[in-house]
Amino acid sequence: MTPIRWGILGAANFAREHMGPAIHAAKGAELAALATANPEKANGFRAFAPGLRLHESYDALLENPAIDAIYIPLPNHLHVDWTIKALDAGKHVLCEKPMALQEDDFDALIAARDRSGKLAAEAFMIVHHPQFIRARELVQSGAIGKLVHVDAAFSFFNDDTGNIRNQADAGGGGLRDIGVYTFGSARFVTGAEPVAVPHAKLRMENGVDVFAQVAAEFDDFTYSAVVSMRMFPYQQITFHGEKGVLRLTCPYNANVFDIAQLTLETGGQTVTSERWPAVNHYVLQVENFGKSVRDGAEYPCPLEFSRGTQRMMDMVFAAGLPAD
Repeated sequence: MTPIRWGILGAANFAREHMGPAIHAAKGAELAALATANPEKANGFRAFAPGLRLHESYDALLENPAIDAIYIPLPNHLHVDWTIKALDAGKHVLCEKPMALQEDDFDALIAARDRSGKLAAEAFMIVHHPQFIRARELVQSGAIGKLVHVDAAFSFFNDDTGNIRNQADAGGGGLRDIGVYTFGSARFVTGAEPVAVPHAKLRMENGVDVFAQVAAEFDDFTYSAVVSMRMFPYQQITFHGEKGVLRLTCPYNANVFDIAQLTLETGGQTVTSERWPAVNHYVLQVENFGKSVRDGAEYPCPLEFSRGTQRMMDMVFAAGLPAD
């Protein structure tokens, strides 16, 4: 198998700590190049990929004919432009979430993907994890009966004003950083889309949301979520049906926050648990990307799916922010 040769735009900490090692470890992938104007930042990458070729600019990396795919971990407001540039340069693209800042941005992304004939996707790694594939199977097969309500929570504490998550001009905010998980995971498991967001309470600081309490309505069930960058770290998602409850206690940062575990409680207080202590969803994401590029396999998170999550995000902002 000829490996897909990857390049990374920017020496982001997340790329060094998670996605760079995942690309290096994934079957059928090779981390071959990095674009950064600071050679010292490349040292952390060369610790696990010693043959890494350094490019001094993003454009230089896109012009390298030996690179097949680009991973983009840049600040949120740069995602759309650099994804389109990479596609137009003939590269496949995996871009960090949120891939865009509003739903309409996906028009240009999908058009660029289609005219290039390359794969472009948001790095929404959780849908590659077996706990979410299993959760979708259980919910959609009726294991908990008719679904009545979904409840999600995701929080961490970060009040560093120098961090891009706290900078409005970089597309920061808790919803864009981690709200995509609480929204997208519910959509992925249920296969349903929200029809209304009757309530969204947002607390803003310096132009970014730091706390959000959301209530949404789907056709057949209700949804609630709490997302915050100013609370103690916590995460969970629960699917509550007429005949059972399905709970994921570490849905979003598997093996970092805790071990991925799914618990199903049904009639007679029967409780079954499944755990995945050794699964790395970043590696699975890269491998699934490669299968789609090489073999034409269906990719679990196409742009159309990510567009739906952004549509829900836009609905929440519209409900929670005062009109101009």
